[in-house]
Amino acid sequence: MLLILLIAYSSALVYWMFIGFGRSVHTEGPFRYNLEPLRTIKLYFDLDNGVSFLGRLINLLGNVIVFVPFGFLLPLLRRSLRSVLLLLFVSALGILFLETVQMLLRVGSFDIDDVLLNLAGVLTGYIVLWIVFLMGKR
Repeated sequence: MLLILLIAYSSALVYWMFIGFGRSVHTEGPFRYNLEPLRTIKLYFDLDNGVSFLGRLINLLGNVIVFVPFGFLLPLLRRSLRSVLLLLFVSALGILFLETVQMLLRVGSFDIDDVLLNLAGVLTGYIVLWIVFLMGKR
């Protein structure tokens, strides 16, 4: 059942990243990317940049929350991913792949800050899993 849930959620995530939210292909101009850590995140904390509060919230929290299920489900499905370091490493590889494909297909940009926020989501899910686990032991 957990595997079916993970597959369904992963499919929805791929849809959101490549098709959803009105995404369209940008065939003109160079690839869009940001390799400077915290550059985009700092931009969202600059209150004079014209981005709405909702836009900031969706970008920052959305990039975290959308990856929480992976931090929760992957360790339940695969014993080796109960190691937080291995979980974060495997997750980072997957997220880097998705960000790169998003840029190459020109349906978004590669942003290292998205990778960091997504990994924060995986870590949050992992922490929630262990809190639930510890509460269950009591």
